[in-house]
Amino acid sequence: MKYKDYYKILGVSRDAKTDEIKKAYRKLAKQYHPDINKEAGAEEKYKEINEAYEVLKDPEKRQKYDTLGMNWQGGQDFTPPPGWGSSGGYQHVEFGGDFSDFFQTLFGGGGFGDIFGGGRSGQPVRRDSEADLTMTLEEAVKGGTFSLKIGKRTLSVNIPKGITEGTKLTLKGKSDGGGDLHITIHIEPNGQYEVDGYDLTREVKVPVYDAVLGRDVPVNTLTGEVAVKMPPGIQDGQKLRLRGKGMPKRDGTFGDMFVRVRVEIPRHLNAKQKELWEELSRLG
Repeated sequence: MKYKDYYKILGVSRDAKTDEIKKAYRKLAKQYHPDINKEAGAEEKYKEINEAYEVLKDPEKRQKYDTLGMNWQGGQDFTPPPGWGSSGGYQHVEFGGDFSDFFQTLFGGGGFGDIFGGGRSGQPVRRDSEADLTMTLEEAVKGGTFSLKIGKRTLSVNIPKGITEGTKLTLKGKSDGGGDLHITIHIEPNGQYEVDGYDLTREVKVPVYDAVLGRDVPVNTLTGEVAVKMPPGIQDGQKLRLRGKGMPKRDGTFGDMFVRVRVEIPRHLNAKQKELWEELSRLG
C-alpha cells in the first residue's frame, strides 16, 4: 500500500500545533468541499484532507502515526514493520467515513491497530466533523432555528439568543462519519457595531458645539434610540458606557454598549461664524 504523508496533505510541519492544524484543515476543507468545488478530483482531495485531520487532531492517533518515523514519503510503497499481521495481511474494517486502506491498517482491527493497541477487530470508528454557521448580529441577538447544510443533508440548529462569536455547539451523532458535529458560530461584521463578546461599540458623530457645551445626543442601540448626555468638553475618541445596552446573556443580563465620540469640525464657515471663532481664539 502507499504511505500517506498527512502533514504534507494539510500543508503543515510535523511539529505544528493543534490550532495551526485546525486552521489549515478548515481552509482546505472549504476549498475542496464537493458542494463548492466541482473540479475533477476535488471530492477525493476532500476525503484525503478529512482523513489527515482525523489523525493529526487526535493526540493518540497522531502519536501512533508519528511512530512510523520521518523516513517515509507520500506515495511511497509502504512496508509494515516485522511482526505485522501475524495471520498475513490485515482485516478490512468498515468505517463511518471514507478512509483509505493506509488509515484502516494503522487504526483498524488488524495490522498496526493490534501492534499499537488499537480497537477490536471489526469495531467501527465514528468520525467527528466540524462546520461553521454564520449569522447576522440581529440574528445572534434574537436566536432561533437555523438551517445548516452538511454534505447532502440539511440540519436544523437551535441557536440560543445572545450567542457570541466563536461559540461552539455540538450536535451528538450528526456528523456524516457517525460521530458528533462540532459547530463554530460566526457573526458577520456589522457596519454599525463592533462586537467584543457581549459588549458592543459604535461611533457617534457629535457637532463640535455639543462637544464643547455638553448636550444630549441621540444614539441608536439594539433596543431603540436613547439620549446620551455629552459631558462639556468631551474629546474626540473618548468613550461613554451605556450599561446593559449590549448583547443579551444566557442568564438574562446584558453586556454594555460603548459610544465612541467623533467630534465633527465644521468644514465651511460663513463670515459671521469665522468672526466668532476668531473671537474665541483670542479669548483662549
